[in-house]
Amino acid sequence: MKYTGGPMTEAMYYVLLTLMNPSHGYGLMNAIAEVSNGRVNMGPGTLYGVLARMQKEGLIVLMESDGRRKTYEITSGGEQALRHEYSRLQALIKDGKVLKEGEMNE
Repeated sequence: MKYTGGPMTEAMYYVLLTLMNPSHGYGLMNAIAEVSNGRVNMGPGTLYGVLARMQKEGLIVLMESDGRRKTYEITSGGEQALRHEYSRLQALIKDGKVLKEGEMNE
């Protein structure tokens, strides 16, 4: 199963974003909370489900495992998908400018 593109879930986006620096599960949970300014708190069940799916899709790889702690890193395909999603999200924000214009006209 390879990643076919399309909009990412918020969980996928933040996992890839934080994996720009390789990390293990517990570190990822903390990094996601930090990067999102506490807006996204991902529990272990959600995180490990997303990690397994993204590994199957070739977006991330298991870098090392010492039995208990598994360290993951983003692949070049994962980084490309992340950058594509970032551009898509920027376009959504740009398209929403009508809301700001509407506020100014009130």
